[in-house]
Parts: sequence; C-alpha cells; structure tokens
Amino acid sequence: MHFQKIDIESWDRKEYFVHYLSAVPCTYSMTVKLDITSLVTSGKKLYPAMLYLLTKTVNRHREFRTAFNEKGELGYYDQMIPCYTVFHKDTELFSTLWTPCSDDYALFCKAYREDLEQYGSINRMAPKPGIPPNHFNVSMIPWESFDGFHLNLQKGYDYLLPIFTMGRYSEENGKYILPLSIQVHHAVCDGYPVCRFVSELRELLSSPL
Repeated sequence: MHFQKIDIESWDRKEYFVHYLSAVPCTYSMTVKLDITSLVTSGKKLYPAMLYLLTKTVNRHREFRTAFNEKGELGYYDQMIPCYTVFHKDTELFSTLWTPCSDDYALFCKAYREDLEQYGSINRMAPKPGIPPNHFNVSMIPWESFDGFHLNLQKGYDYLLPIFTMGRYSEENGKYILPLSIQVHHAVCDGYPVCRFVSELRELLSSPL
C-alpha cells in the first residue's frame, strides 16, 4: 500500500475541494439499479462477487481512493480493499470484516471464504484485527429493496472515501435487479465520475467473471 500526497496548491481541483470541504461542506448519494442477471444465473455468490467488482472499479479511479491519512494529510492510496458487513442471525447485529483485494476473482473468493470462516461467527463489531487505512466500506440490506438510501454522518465532512450499500435484488421483466447506493464527498468526486463508475460497473457485470 502506498499513499501519494496531493499538493493542494498545484492541484487542478483546489477550488472545488476547498469549496465543498470548507465553504459548503457537501456529501451526496446516488442510488442506481444494476442488472445482475449474469451473476444470479451463473450461480455465483452475490456478495463476494459484488465486493470484487466494486473493488475492481474503485481501484481504477483516483476519485474513489482519495482520503486524509492518519496524519491528516490529503492524498490517495494506490490500492483500496473492501471492508464489509456480515449479519448475525442470533443477535441480529453485524460484524465488519475486511479482505485483501486480488485481481484474480478465484483468489479473492478464497480469501473471502477464509475470513468468513475464521471471523464471521465472532459476535463483535470488528473481529478481524489490523484493518488497514486503505479500505472502503460496503454493506448490504438483503431484506428489502430500495429506491434511495443515504447515510447521515454527524462528523462525515472529513470522510472522503466512497460508501456503498446494496439492497435486496428483485426480478423485473425477466431480469434480476440490484439497488446500489453510492455515497461520496463532493470535495473529491463530482457527478461525472460517479456516473462513469456506474457505467464501468455495469460493463463488468455484463461480462462473465
């Protein structure tokens, strides 16, 4: 993992960054519907497949890897990994796990299964230690679909990384549709990069893993 610091004074985004971070602090979310028919009909497990595809798309673009590091310095990570929730039926609570990313889907799924087997049944909020700073958050609400979802972060205006939330998928006109909410900080990410992200994610979903 490498963190590349950004020189704000020479950054072409400086005035936008300052405006949406300080003058008018602004985060926003967009909920889209994804056609996941290829995943469902292939029999692949939805959650690890989506984690893999989200990570692959996040790592393509700097806007989704920009953050303040532990020293408060602005920069971007060369690689991000997913931090995701798992549900405990017995307590109706959840844990957050993280899994190193891999360009190889099979290797990522293997690491995901190993993390789930080792830590998934531990009823603590963060049972797997050592979460690295270059992580982004993913959660899923598999009990209900939705047309919109937004997280209200009381101290979230310094949090620059994206947050993804998935809902229950449903069948529409012979296709399986999954709602995905994407929450970003306007200081580092405008509408165009979000739409490009969705377009690229849809392209990946249309191709076999």
